[in-house]
Amino acid sequence: MVAKRLKSLLVAVFSLGMLFLSNASFGQEPTHGGEENHQTTGAHSEEEKFDITKTILEHISDDHSWHLWGHTSIPLPVILYSDKGIEFFSSSNLMDEHHAPQAYQGNYLYKSVEGKIKVVNEQGVIDEAATAKVWDFSITKNVASLLLTVVLLLIIFLSVAKAYKHNGVKTAPKGFQSFMEPIILFVRDEVAKPNIGHNYARYMPFLLTIFFLIWINNILGLVPFFPGGANVSGNIAFTMTLALITFLIVNVSGNKNYWQHIFWMPGMPVGMKIFLAPIELLGVFIKPMSLMIRLFANITAGHILVLTLICLIFVFKSIYASALSVPFTLFIGLIELLVAFLQAYIFTMLSAMYIGMAIEEHHHHGDTDPHWNEGETA
Repeated sequence: MVAKRLKSLLVAVFSLGMLFLSNASFGQEPTHGGEENHQTTGAHSEEEKFDITKTILEHISDDHSWHLWGHTSIPLPVILYSDKGIEFFSSSNLMDEHHAPQAYQGNYLYKSVEGKIKVVNEQGVIDEAATAKVWDFSITKNVASLLLTVVLLLIIFLSVAKAYKHNGVKTAPKGFQSFMEPIILFVRDEVAKPNIGHNYARYMPFLLTIFFLIWINNILGLVPFFPGGANVSGNIAFTMTLALITFLIVNVSGNKNYWQHIFWMPGMPVGMKIFLAPIELLGVFIKPMSLMIRLFANITAGHILVLTLICLIFVFKSIYASALSVPFTLFIGLIELLVAFLQAYIFTMLSAMYIGMAIEEHHHHGDTDPHWNEGETA
């Protein structure tokens, strides 16, 4: 009986909700009367204009200020170098009192266009030739967030190192040290040892640095308020720099056996060696490119998906859209927490794998994988 009444109540509530939704027409009210109707319709059409693509790109792109709330932002320093010298000024000079973009008179007439500093003439037209002469070394939102991550890394590792120095290695970890030790051991035992072998300790500082750097940046990127919200790992320049560092370490560490397998594959006929050499050499550059694109694409796609779900509320201009978008946003947000860790792990694991391939010693046929044996005996 109770279940039947509850079912009837749910049907009634759903029916009333659909009736109200159809009358509301997603926030639009019908108007009557000639010119007034025309004006009101025009006003509504202006209000209905919501560019979801522009909104999403603004949120995932870099900027010269760090948004807090409403029209409140933290201005960041703009540092420019041109053929006329070095310039240093606050990004607040690029916005007027109504928070609209305005030109700033320096060595050139500067204006912020889509988060980038452009040289414009007095009519506001972009001068591409003059813009090409300007080097932008500004502290943008992504740079500021990256510096914050570096500070957090220093605090984390120095505090843990101090705890080990004070308590000793054999003492049970306490406090924050007990949280960090399993993660550090995970990187050592599950990433470094199996992929690099007995020389893993030499590369542990690098692997731990990139793992925690990517992980912390990914977590901060999911925080929608200050000091989060910066899309550092979704910036192709950041992922390219990490991939370039991995590329240099791999190829500088490469031994004779590594380069022999690239340019003159052992155990192959001469014709096959000549055929495989350019393919293997191409693979040397494809590996860091895959690292760069994988991290960039996955983090950016996650941010776009979350922002798209949130924007549905403003597209339909109805609070009822939140009944669908908010739960899905929370669900995707929880998945993004997992993706933040997985992307840090995958980047670190692949870097360790490439390093292990570069320093792997030559072994005779019939031997087992030296990485496995070395990892077991280390």
